Amino acid sequence: MYHHKKHLFFDLDHTLWDFDKNSGFAFETIFKKQGFDISLQDFLSIYIPRNQHYWKLYQVNQISHEDLRYYRLKDVFDTLNYKISDEVIHQLSEDYITYLPENNHLFDGAIELLDYLKPKYQLHIITNGFSEVQNKKISNSKIGHYFETVTNSELAGQKKPNSIIFDYALKSAKASKEESIMIGDSFEADILGALDFGMDAIFFNENKTKINRDVYQVNHLLELKNIL
Repeated sequence: MYHHKKHLFFDLDHTLWDFDKNSGFAFETIFKKQGFDISLQDFLSIYIPRNQHYWKLYQVNQISHEDLRYYRLKDVFDTLNYKISDEVIHQLSEDYITYLPENNHLFDGAIELLDYLKPKYQLHIITNGFSEVQNKKISNSKIGHYFETVTNSELAGQKKPNSIIFDYALKSAKASKEESIMIGDSFEADILGALDFGMDAIFFNENKTKINRDVYQVNHLLELKNIL
């Protein structure tokens, strides 16, 4: 189906690297350290959607990186009516970034898929995350050797869905749009971003979100073996 393709560009968080699972482990460590009397499940059930909400705003430059890191935590404590100072929230935010790359669960089938694809394509990453944290995640989860290039929004100066980051990634990879496919979980950032830029995209739609656009989608990473 994609016979003329040579380059595959993967998103990292929520696509290969299991952000929500690893996030849970990071908060578990933090709560023990701080002695918080909060149910981790209650916390995560609010945190996960809030984090996604703020990332969407951050992607389109509606909020700053600092606001993202602060409000995604502040909102949860407010919702749970848990009294906590701004000082502690800022400390938690720092601790979270420290502990997040310590746990590195990948999505089911990620390694099997990468082993399968590596001989057939040049593999790359395009992530909206920050260099230091993303590089740690990649090295700690031992997937660095699969990828020829890693583009993050700090390097490119723009975030997906902005076409500048796609252009930067393709230039780094010495790839043309025609030879390339973007694979990611964010319909707005990864899929629409790539399509608007003029390259093909495959939607990793684990949660089976309804979308009103005719794009190729998979619900499990290993389904990619059937089309690539």
